[in-house]
This record gives sequence, C-alpha cells and structure tokens, in this order.
Amino acid sequence: MAGSPPDLPALMGESPAFQAMLEHVSKAAPLNKPTLVIGERGTGKELVAARLHYLSRRWDRPFVKLNCGALAESLLESELFGHEAGAFTGAVRRHVGRFELADDGTLFLDEIANAPPSVQEKMLRVIEYGEFERVGGSTTLATNVRLIGATNADLPALADRGRFRADLLDRLSFDVITIPPLRARPEDIPLLAEHFAVAMARELERPYFAGFTDRARALLLAHDWPGNVRELKNVVERAVYRAERPDRPVDTVVLDPFASPWRPAAPAGAPAAGAPVPAPSASSPPVPVDFPEAVRAFETGLLHAALERNQFNQKRAAAELGLRYHQFRGHLRKYGLLEDPPARAPARGRDKAAI
Repeated sequence: MAGSPPDLPALMGESPAFQAMLEHVSKAAPLNKPTLVIGERGTGKELVAARLHYLSRRWDRPFVKLNCGALAESLLESELFGHEAGAFTGAVRRHVGRFELADDGTLFLDEIANAPPSVQEKMLRVIEYGEFERVGGSTTLATNVRLIGATNADLPALADRGRFRADLLDRLSFDVITIPPLRARPEDIPLLAEHFAVAMARELERPYFAGFTDRARALLLAHDWPGNVRELKNVVERAVYRAERPDRPVDTVVLDPFASPWRPAAPAGAPAAGAPVPAPSASSPPVPVDFPEAVRAFETGLLHAALERNQFNQKRAAAELGLRYHQFRGHLRKYGLLEDPPARAPARGRDKAAI
C-alpha cells in the first residue's frame, strides 16, 4: 500500500492504567470489527476512535464522525443513511449519508446511547448485512464500514431497561475499550498540565513557560477532575493566561471559574453543584428579610468556608473564590474577619474535594 499513516492523534500518559488502555487499542485496531469506546466526559473518546482507525488497514480511507446526541430522530436517520429527493418536505435533492461517505473506512458514532429505536434497528441491519436504504428510497445499497461507537452511559444497563437494543449491543460490543478517568491516573496530571501550559504560552506568543509552583501542582493533584482531561486543559490554560508575571512559575490555579461572591443564587430546592453554602432551608427567616444582614451573613459564610477549606491560607482561599489577594483581604476587613483567628472560627468539616 502506497504512503504511510499520518501522525497518530495525541494521547498522552505514562500511568499503568493508561498504557494498558493504549495496548488494548493497538491490538483491536487491525480488526474489521465493531468496537465500543466507553469513558466519562472529557476522557478523549474521539481521540481513541481516531487511533483505532489510523492504526488499522483502513487508515487511508475516510474517517467519518457523527454525534448521535446532537440531532433529532428524523435528521439523525437522514444524516446516517441519506435521503432521496422528495423524501420529506425540504428534501429537494438526494443527500448522501455518513454510511456511504465512510465506505471502506470507519464511521465513529459519538453518544451512540442516544440513538432512537428506529435508527438502532437500521444500524443493526448495516452491521449484520452491510446493507441499507436511503430515507424515502427503495434501492438497497451496500457499504463496507467499520463502526466505532462511543458513550459515557452504561449500555448493558440501558439494554436491561429496554432503552437500547440488546441485539445491537451484542454486535457493537465485539470489543469494548474503557478509558480510565484522569483521577485513576494521577501520574499523568503533571505531564498533561505541562503540555497544555507550554502550548498556551506558545499561543500567547510568550518565549517560554516558567512552570508551576509546588502549591499549584498540589492543587492540580488534589482535584478529582470530574471533567477529566478536557477540564484539566481549561484549568491550565486559564491559569497561564491569567498569570500576571509570565516570567515566574504559575501559582494561582482557579479550579471553578464560576466561583464568585456575585454568583447568581440557584433556585430554591435546586442548589448549584459544589456550592459552598447550603440552599435556604425551612429554618430560613421568613420574609420580610433584613437584606443588609442577609448579604453580610451570606458573604461571611463564603469567606469562612473558603478559609477553612484552605487551612486559613488567605492566598489559596482568595484564588478559590476567584479574587485577588488584596480583594479578599478587603472583604475580610469589611466584615472584621482579619482579627478573627483560626482557633475562634466556627467549627466545620473540611471539604477536601473543593480544593
């Protein structure tokens, strides 16, 4: 075969769990079999699917992608299988679907758990017989496509509840590659953080990246990263661009960009995830409320909670709330909290997960 495969999609990691996953990908890639890629949001499922394609014998053929959760049922069916002119209102000409476009190549279907039953039924026939018809058409078309599906859902559980076809799951799951979440590969966090930071410094046209302080590295390692690598990339890039002295190591890391004393309150009964103070309960004072006192109580609660979570380190507490150090000190001074030593602060449980 002429030519050579392009550079493989960037998948970085040295942890045992990640290396084992990459080895699994390398073994599965040469097979012309359907494969499922399972992983939490932000773990890089599309990158793994691309690696499966470019390590296969189909590497020089089309790699076609479609997000099954981004389209309504009728549009998804048309995008996958195509439609004939006049198949429905607005169909003025024939449309070639993704199964045709991916012929002899690979079709990657992200969020495959969201495919509706009618689409699942037609997908099953393509996998089993390599045949389908366009929407509004009667001609049977043949296609030779390797199908790779991805999801963060528990497909066997959905199949048990009748929300995903069990026979389709049987055919899709010739092999299943599960991507470990970032919290299961802590060895990779510094490596990835450095990579994203250097790339961001280059984007900002800075001559170099000065690194992270020990405190910043500790914050990155302590976080549980529910958004995985995508979240880490955002956090690192935000820290690099906000750094006031690019020639010095980055010290301030804002894990939650929404953290602010002025963050809009969640509706009663629906507190925002990770909110530092509980939503009002039945014991809240009835209206009318002393508004200035209520604001004071709310803001002092935020300040106390941030201080306690950060072992009364004011710089770390300020960073967590998205404030500059002097702004944070100003709020403490406003409420007379500078004279409030840690020993006299209200006793609360330390929330390590918020660091």
